[in-house]
Amino acid sequence: MGAKAGQRGKPGRDRTAGRQRLALILFGLLLVLLFVGFAVAQGLGSPSVPSGDVALIEEVPDDVGHISQEDFDRALVQQVSQAKLKKTPARDSKKFDELKEAALGELIDQAWIQGQAEELDIDVTDKQVEEELATIKKQNFGSDGAYAKFLKESKFTQEDVDARVRLQLLSTQIQEKVSAEAPKPSSEDVEAYYEAEKESQFTTKASRDIRLIINKDKSKVEAAKKALEEDSSPANWKKVATKYSSDTTSAPKGGLQEGITEEFLEGPLKTAVFESATGELAGPVNYQTNWVVLEVVKLNSAKEQKLAEVKAQIESTLGQETQQTFFNEFVGDFTTRWTQRTFCADGYVIEKCANFKGDGRPTGASPACYEADPKTPATECPAPVTPISPALPGSATEAQPQGERLQQRPLPEGNGEAGEEAPVPAGAVPPTGE
Repeated sequence: MGAKAGQRGKPGRDRTAGRQRLALILFGLLLVLLFVGFAVAQGLGSPSVPSGDVALIEEVPDDVGHISQEDFDRALVQQVSQAKLKKTPARDSKKFDELKEAALGELIDQAWIQGQAEELDIDVTDKQVEEELATIKKQNFGSDGAYAKFLKESKFTQEDVDARVRLQLLSTQIQEKVSAEAPKPSSEDVEAYYEAEKESQFTTKASRDIRLIINKDKSKVEAAKKALEEDSSPANWKKVATKYSSDTTSAPKGGLQEGITEEFLEGPLKTAVFESATGELAGPVNYQTNWVVLEVVKLNSAKEQKLAEVKAQIESTLGQETQQTFFNEFVGDFTTRWTQRTFCADGYVIEKCANFKGDGRPTGASPACYEADPKTPATECPAPVTPISPALPGSATEAQPQGERLQQRPLPEGNGEAGEEAPVPAGAVPPTGE
């Protein structure tokens, strides 16, 4: 603000002493703001973690925001148990760092969820926890003895279990409440989705009901046809199909197969089904390794569902997609916001702490990935850039907003001859000449 005020025109002799003093004051305020910003960036403004705690989360109740050394030690023991280790690894080992990050990360997540639940005015009663735990026991443990064995092996107390069940219920309610705030699909969205998907989703294609005899032995199919030429009644079809057809599914129904559409057939069989008149015997025709004789018994016209018939279905589909997108955005903001409120003590700083200073490398990446000549080469390394998959041109629709993904790959080189251009990848738009 001060900088802009000082840029309004060139200094003139008529500038008053008052305006000069105002400019100096504003400039001084700007310096203060810049210093505060620098101090925060350097960690000078970070709150100190109280003695006896390993982490502090701001803007939550004290019983939630303070993660004590005792809390961490218990969580670490549980992580050691889950990893099926006989004892805690040495503190200077990579395995200890992994367990430390997992234990502290879990405790921080718990505090974040409880803090978010309070902000959204969400609460869980002891009765709800009791009922949910009873369901979990019934689904996962066959007896009280099995549950007691779990507590012993996992190093969990009943209080630990109750706390986790409460967190699970809080997480569910948070998602439900946030998702419910997502905007409802508009009538325009519904209509656009219907038009885009009308043919594929809301139209029943024309089809035919047929009776058929199928067998690898052509002579049996010919015998069946002869019997049907004499009597093609449904009763005789059932008798003949039972005797001659190898299709155990249709034979008991007199060879009846309903709703046959063109896309599932090919060759002579497709011709026989879709070019024969109703009541006309066709065949024998060869289909793969079998011979078929058939009769078309009914023509089914294509049927298109009207928008009014499927409106509720479309609204539900679009609503679920919108809610998922809305919640995903909330999760991204949630992580950023709560990380900024979390501060960890020296020796316990992980990526979820605001005072974490990374080196720009992905967490968990082997140092060998970034060494010129590592003693032990890394078995795998993260991609140097985040891979992207843009949509194929014209593939984005109301039903598939992200479109069909186009796999990115290097542009193939030409063969080196003058004037030869490299081929364009499938789906890409070829360059136009000037």
